Amino acid sequence: MADPTAPGATPAPPPPPSPDDVRGALAGVLDPELRASIVDLGMVKDVSVDRTGAVRVAVALTTAACPLRGQIATEVRSKVAGLPGVSSVEVDYGEMTPQERSALMQRARKRAAEQAPPTQVPATTRVVAVGSGKGGVGKSSVTANLAAALAARGLTVGVLDADIWGFSIPRMLGVAGRLGGEKAADGRGMIVPHEVPLGAGRLRVVSMGLLVDDEDTALMWRGLILAKALEQFLTDVRWGDDLDYLLIDMPPGTGDIQMALARLLPQAEMLVVTTPAKGAQKVAARVADMARRSYLKVLGVVENMSEFVAPDGSRHTIFGRGGGERLAAMTGAPLVGRIPIEPAVTEGGDAGRPVVVERPGSPAAAAFAAIAERIVTELLPPVEMAGCTARMHELAARVGTRA
Repeated sequence: MADPTAPGATPAPPPPPSPDDVRGALAGVLDPELRASIVDLGMVKDVSVDRTGAVRVAVALTTAACPLRGQIATEVRSKVAGLPGVSSVEVDYGEMTPQERSALMQRARKRAAEQAPPTQVPATTRVVAVGSGKGGVGKSSVTANLAAALAARGLTVGVLDADIWGFSIPRMLGVAGRLGGEKAADGRGMIVPHEVPLGAGRLRVVSMGLLVDDEDTALMWRGLILAKALEQFLTDVRWGDDLDYLLIDMPPGTGDIQMALARLLPQAEMLVVTTPAKGAQKVAARVADMARRSYLKVLGVVENMSEFVAPDGSRHTIFGRGGGERLAAMTGAPLVGRIPIEPAVTEGGDAGRPVVVERPGSPAAAAFAAIAERIVTELLPPVEMAGCTARMHELAARVGTRA
């Protein structure tokens, strides 16, 4: 028998790789859109290797007509062909089932949440996104009054008006004038929020309404630009290290802004606003579903316009009954509070004086104060900076700033 190590002898070919070896190589192939491994995303359905080293890989695409199939195939062939013992590589295409597509998006959302980019929001800030399934349920008035109620407790509260098209927070909080700016230590331009003293606390307000020349200006932007605006409000705004809470007034629905928030601030918790009407409750359920599918916790449900309290004290359920309770039961989240219909809420919003400030003894103001109390004491209390974990968060944020 010839000695393969003798001079001039032909070395024996390496043995074919195992299917696990091939899958290991395929872990380096990224989906061009999701920027995640096709193995982690569950797109590699089968790998077979015969004894001659011929490899066949079955790849399931989100759609059979995926325009990126050629790029994925090129990457698959390149990675697998580099393994010792491979003689040829064939790629077979399939199409994912609806269930597989849903699972893929879940993996992609989870990955995005785990790899959130850095923002100017301190790690110790409690983030509450106030959302609704449809417009007209009073989401912005809930945001403004809840922010004022929290600030009145001596807290520093940021208010981010993420309803880029339908901004209304500046008017409701009585804030006017364009936002200012300053230079960061690295020379980067930063936006400085408008700061409003309120009782023992402070409000810091940022809105697209404070960047346009006229409140009546229409912003005709597409979804990706809206998401980019939200990103700028989180990465280029000097929110301050002492920010206790950040309330985000979300646009209605479950679109680009909501998905961008889940990617940028995975620590955010969603407060869902609905009315007693069954139709509003059904639509609001989609917001809760979107939040959970994006790995955001649903903090609770607020039922707005729950009833009208007449001057004589009698109560009238104008818009029906039970929407908040039904939504809370459906989502498994607590019903945090009910806000009655009160003209002073609208009047205060138009005048820039929230009802919790202007008429603290009114039924609506009392309801907002009770919600703030429950958030601070039970559902999402401020981070205690004396704790070890909080100190580690603070140190990590400072180290990240200097890096």
